[in-house]
Amino acid sequence: MNLIRNYRNWRVYRETVTELGRLSNRQLHDLGIVRDEIKIIARQAM
Repeated sequence: MNLIRNYRNWRVYRETVTELGRLSNRQLHDLGIVRDEIKIIARQAM
């Protein structure tokens, strides 16, 4: 079960990083996010 949970968490992390990474700097700014924060936010999404 731990392996499955870790895999799901990793997928959420990767999907979040990918989706936020596709946004322009202006779109990120509108959301109150700096590009350097994407990985931190993705970790919090898990």
